[in-house]
Amino acid sequence: MAPSNGPAGHARLDIMVSDDPSSTDKPPRVVNFRRGRANARPSVVPPDPVEDLAKYERIEGADDYRHRMMVNVVAFLFVIGLIGAGIWLADTMARMRKDQDCVLSGRRGCTPVEVSKDRW
Repeated sequence: MAPSNGPAGHARLDIMVSDDPSSTDKPPRVVNFRRGRANARPSVVPPDPVEDLAKYERIEGADDYRHRMMVNVVAFLFVIGLIGAGIWLADTMARMRKDQDCVLSGRRGCTPVEVSKDRW
């Protein structure tokens, strides 16, 4: 459909009417996208990827249970340390924010000062 110039220089689209029966009257059409014959096998068979993984298999008796458990304990302690450091950091930041809000609001005595009676 190409636009054509109509009256007063306006573009007009030509409408094409088809005499074919509507699409609901036509039987459905299935398009086969296979190349060549339907049952043809490829001439080159790709190598089986499972054969390449055989060199990485472990022997059943080679499992070192003690070493694995020690690594698990070390990893657990490391994760606990990270959680503890995160909690400490969040608490320190909250305390600093509270002190900063107190000072910026103009109040005095926002941070406690420890005074010991034994100076000398």
